[in-house]
Amino acid sequence: MNNIETQTGKVYLLGAGPGDPGLMTLKGKALLEHADVVVYDALVSEAILAMINPRAERINAGKRRGRHSKLQGETTRLLIEKAQDHAIVVRLKGGDPFVFGRGGEEMQDILEAGIPVEVIPGITSGIAAPAYAGIPLTHRHYSSSVIFVTGHEAAGKYRPQVNWPAIAQGAETIVIYMGIHNLSHIIHQLQVGGLTEQTPIALIRWGTCPQQEELMGTLGTIQQKVEETGFEAPAIAIIGSIIELHDILSHSQPVVINQQR
Repeated sequence: MNNIETQTGKVYLLGAGPGDPGLMTLKGKALLEHADVVVYDALVSEAILAMINPRAERINAGKRRGRHSKLQGETTRLLIEKAQDHAIVVRLKGGDPFVFGRGGEEMQDILEAGIPVEVIPGITSGIAAPAYAGIPLTHRHYSSSVIFVTGHEAAGKYRPQVNWPAIAQGAETIVIYMGIHNLSHIIHQLQVGGLTEQTPIALIRWGTCPQQEELMGTLGTIQQKVEETGFEAPAIAIIGSIIELHDILSHSQPVVINQQR
């Protein structure tokens, strides 16, 4: 296998991208095809899982709201244990390992255990899902700055909660990961920060997958639309005037590759 070390006892933190298997990197695909063990997340698509070496051991370590297959510490210990017996251990994570993927935490713990680690980046949903919906995050006439922020924070974290009023004035485009369950609170705080009820917002569910869904509105209307449609996570939110381009650019949708082994 080109450009991928097969040193015994190495863990690879691999970004699976947002769902469309066509967005998996060539290096990531080659790694899956040669893996001995793959520990994967809940949001990794079936088409990506189909790339895994059929002889590899597969372990589901998925985390969904209220349904955790394994706790974070258990997952890290599992990776360390598997790396002691196998050459190529892959931690397959949705999106990018270092963008709200806890990749930094896992890498730190694994290195402290004396196990070598390599990161293989993936395309994060905060970039890919808006693109598939015809929403550019930057545009010379609409937005020259973007903020990526999580809408779901860990308990007992290193600092107080996100300063949403500051975020409201921090960039022209705001991309919120995992914010559907806290949407009401987030919208209120953004309005405290100066955004108006007329500020456009887009919610994108299952971004880049064949079942991708989009819900458009404003900060003043989106909560009612969510209730009326039953719109649920997993989804991201994009806020800003850039969303006005959706009606113009969304008519040419990318082709989602339905790749099977």
